Amino acid sequence: MITLTDADRVIINGLQGGFPVSERPFAEAGARLGLSETELIARIGALVEAGAISRFGPLWNSEELGGAVCLAAMSVPSERFDEVTAKVNAHAEIAHNYERDHALNMWFVLSSLDPARIRATARAIEEETGLKVWLMPKEEEFFVGFRVEV
Repeated sequence: MITLTDADRVIINGLQGGFPVSERPFAEAGARLGLSETELIARIGALVEAGAISRFGPLWNSEELGGAVCLAAMSVPSERFDEVTAKVNAHAEIAHNYERDHALNMWFVLSSLDPARIRATARAIEEETGLKVWLMPKEEEFFVGFRVEV
């Protein structure tokens, strides 16, 4: 169980949906949150280290850069879930990976600047795990402003 401090909550809630693009973005973001640049960087690192957040960084629009993105799913036996997760997440093309209560219980996003890497990575995962990867390419894009207040 991870216990968040009030400052952790301020950081998580305050940095969703925008981060300054400037010469000193952590100083600017920290000032907005009432923290120093050094304190903000250290607290973000501690949140990642503790597992409170999985990563902190930009989310690139691969398609706008000439690449591709694809939602994928697998049906993973529960006793192999951790093993398969490690194999899937070892690929640089994996952007997100979530467990779901469904027959297709592992869902992840493949993202690459080389569109051919999507299918190649899915095939590699199938070979490594012996399990089928279901690719679900985007047919239409919708923007959902998703925030999680903690």
